[in-house]
Amino acid sequence: MRMNGMFGRALAWARANLFQSWGNGILTVIAVWLIAKVTWGALDWALLSAVFSGDDGSACSGAKTGACWPFITHKLGLFLYGRYPEAERWRVLVVYALAAASCAALCQPMVRATTKLASAILLGAPVVCFFLLTGGWFGLHPVETELWGGLLVTLIVASVGIAAALPLGLALALGRRSQLPVVRWLSVGFIEIVRGVPLITVLFMASVMLPLFLPPNVTFDKLLRALVGVGLFSAAYMAEVIRGGLQAVPRGQYMAADALGLTEWQKMRLVVLPQALRVAIPGVVNSAISLFKDTSLVLIIGLFDLLGVVQQSVQADAKWFAPSTAATGYVFAAALFWVFCFGMSRAAALLEQRLAHATKR
Repeated sequence: MRMNGMFGRALAWARANLFQSWGNGILTVIAVWLIAKVTWGALDWALLSAVFSGDDGSACSGAKTGACWPFITHKLGLFLYGRYPEAERWRVLVVYALAAASCAALCQPMVRATTKLASAILLGAPVVCFFLLTGGWFGLHPVETELWGGLLVTLIVASVGIAAALPLGLALALGRRSQLPVVRWLSVGFIEIVRGVPLITVLFMASVMLPLFLPPNVTFDKLLRALVGVGLFSAAYMAEVIRGGLQAVPRGQYMAADALGLTEWQKMRLVVLPQALRVAIPGVVNSAISLFKDTSLVLIIGLFDLLGVVQQSVQADAKWFAPSTAATGYVFAAALFWVFCFGMSRAAALLEQRLAHATKR
């Protein structure tokens, strides 16, 4: 009886939502057919017609026309670490573990103990990662940034850009609303100029033009220059996101803070910013996801991120030349990008739910 009731409710729902009229029924059938066709094609390419073993591209050049997964397994180390020395790759694994621990700490409920733990991890992890990756201290072998690549460079550029964008963007948003004309004009000028040029222009400026304005003996690492350019670029967009959150705070909150006798700094820190940042969470996450995907542009200035390493492996390694090698590499890169971007969006949704519950209390 229970199964019959569930079937009846499902049938009623389908009639009300999918087959309400002849037009809706035809569109439903076409949509189901397209979904089934695309799903079957993806499964056939990824599993049924795929090659799972082989030592070179000849294994993927036979009758099967699906994915060439041996290309991924043989190149996995290059995709994850770049040309980082194999004997030192344990340091990269430790960095990945610290990054995962930092993300897990941020997702915990904000009680006093976990807040202190999260703060310690977030403040200490970047320092530990810097010493581990660069080496030269505590007996660690130094590794030049020219050897870094793959997912390592993608995560470094994205995480540093996001971490720099939040405080800089907050300062620019507050500066744009400042009553001091000089501070307001400088903030507006920086935001509008940077937002008016593409990221690739900023990267070229940081990598090629910046050394021309420095003394001959002063040089900066190419990765460091890219990090500075990405951080400043993302800060301009983050400033507008935070400014939108500040404008969403009702005027009555400002008046209530003034009535309590709070100073300007206390009003902003205790009353306005907590509400503004909560409203701005979707925009902040959207900017972070966009920046994570834009890290592939560093290939233009000679830094090989995940997508750059995949592209280089497809084009430069004749050993793995096969009809499906390129598609397999790009699908693998797209899957990794999707995992990280989807993870950021889900973490932000979880944070929004917890903040909403905290507000109701």
